[in-house]
Amino acid sequence: MVKVLIVDDEPLARRRVRELLAGNDVIQIVGEGRSGEEALKLINERKPELMYLDIRLSDMTGFDVLEKVPKELMPLVIFVTAYDEYAIQAFDVFSFDYILKPIVPNRFKQSLDKALQTLRP
Repeated sequence: MVKVLIVDDEPLARRRVRELLAGNDVIQIVGEGRSGEEALKLINERKPELMYLDIRLSDMTGFDVLEKVPKELMPLVIFVTAYDEYAIQAFDVFSFDYILKPIVPNRFKQSLDKALQTLRP
């Protein structure tokens, strides 16, 4: 099982990611965070392998979160955001992928498939 964490301050956005992950028998959602602080706590406690992370959170940015994650706990990161202007910065911090909202299901599946191939070759 691949442990997944969903971090977004918008409940509808978290639900959409959860729905798109549903039915995948190799995915285990280990938590959902609404803020950067919650994300950091969940990363330390649950040690996800894959994280869907929004750029703009209520208390910090997704980039701020990644700066605070210990290297040994860093999951594969797929940014899910409404802001296309952060794409280059996202890849500068070695994010795995960048998905724009509203999420297109085929694009989400393509990204997930690539992530699973990377995590479970």
